[in-house]
Amino acid sequence: MAVRHFFMVLMVVSIWAFNNVAVKWGLLELPPLFLTWMRFVVVAIVLIPFCRINRQQLPWLLTLAFTFGFMHFSLLFVGMRYTDAGTGAIVVQLGTPIAMLLAMVILKEKLRLVQLIGIAISLSGVAVLSGSPTIPAWWVLCILLCSAFGWAISNMIVKKSPPIKPLTLTGWISFLAVPIVGAASWLTESQQFYALSHAGWRGWFGILYSAIASSIVAYTLWYALLKKYNVNLIMPYSLLTPVLAVLMGVLVLGDSMNSFKILGASLVILGTAIAVINLRNLRMHARFPRLRRR
Repeated sequence: MAVRHFFMVLMVVSIWAFNNVAVKWGLLELPPLFLTWMRFVVVAIVLIPFCRINRQQLPWLLTLAFTFGFMHFSLLFVGMRYTDAGTGAIVVQLGTPIAMLLAMVILKEKLRLVQLIGIAISLSGVAVLSGSPTIPAWWVLCILLCSAFGWAISNMIVKKSPPIKPLTLTGWISFLAVPIVGAASWLTESQQFYALSHAGWRGWFGILYSAIASSIVAYTLWYALLKKYNVNLIMPYSLLTPVLAVLMGVLVLGDSMNSFKILGASLVILGTAIAVINLRNLRMHARFPRLRRR
């Protein structure tokens, strides 16, 4: 990998990790569902004018608006209101092994024994995390696990759906999720626009960073890297996101560290790494690097 692309990867995972800090700042001043709604409104305003879809794609996007827009993002923001930035990022990382299990059951994809062992290790990490004081109640953990499950289901839908360009996917999921998340906020929250009108820089930073930096800028760079390099070379770097989120939470927000959090995070990240990293393919790329046109 070219040095500039290596630093681009690090920049992307750092943007995603810091998004957890930005969301926590936003949640200090705005209700979680309303914060999610504002994020989707901003993303839709920026992307929809440049994205077109057809009738065949619309039903899939409507489904993703619920599974990804509401289940994943809304429940993530709700869960993060009651826990710290690092813990939320760690639990949601389980979306990857859950997606692999769903692919095995629904899509009949075969998993190797080492992948199943990795998934078991990552799930054991959640059991350890459940004893951490950073998760104040069992229902907070359940909300975060539902968010991870929503991300996993969304991956299954994307695999079965007709081809949709990545930024078109992002823009239209956001646009179609606006009424769903808006209705949920209207039914369960109050004084949303009063909170917005009195929000300081933290509230607005949470909205704009989550929408523009995390959703648009980071994903644009990530997709560009995936076009240039093999998926097996790029994807393992995404495992740095929860690690950096924990560190940023401690350094920026003053989040606490404890043995449950350290051990649970280590098990989740280690297990996910074992499950997703194809060492044979990595060795192949190390021996036979991609030829570049001059």
